[in-house]
Amino acid sequence: MDQDSRHSVSVAGVIVDDQGRALLIQRRDNGHWEAPGGVLELNEDIVSGLRREVREETGLEIEPEVLTGVYKNMKRGIIALVFRCHVTGGSLVVTDESKAFCWVTADEARALSVQAFAVRVLDALASDGKPAVREHDGDRVVGLSL
Repeated sequence: MDQDSRHSVSVAGVIVDDQGRALLIQRRDNGHWEAPGGVLELNEDIVSGLRREVREETGLEIEPEVLTGVYKNMKRGIIALVFRCHVTGGSLVVTDESKAFCWVTADEARALSVQAFAVRVLDALASDGKPAVREHDGDRVVGLSL
């Protein structure tokens, strides 16, 4: 298998507060508003990677509740596993990877984030326990109008 035919796997945590809002971070590298997360390291399990990525980007310790979606970036070959989570510890702080954060409703997520990342938050907030499976091009979800 050549390098171009491989996929990478990322994880993201849609952290939900007791008011039903989701945490978004503003990334330092591109300024986008997204749920915290990133690429799994080769030797780490999914939940450990999720906890590491969220801690690195927010300072928070989390517990995943349910897998809410599987998303494929068709242009870049990235598969993202997204989990609804709740906070178990830590303190919310900006980090080397995030420059701001905010708690948002579904409508606010839709307004702040590009569709490919807003849909992850929307799916997590509306999850009935059955994960969504979607494809996107990095900006727009294939076959979905939000």
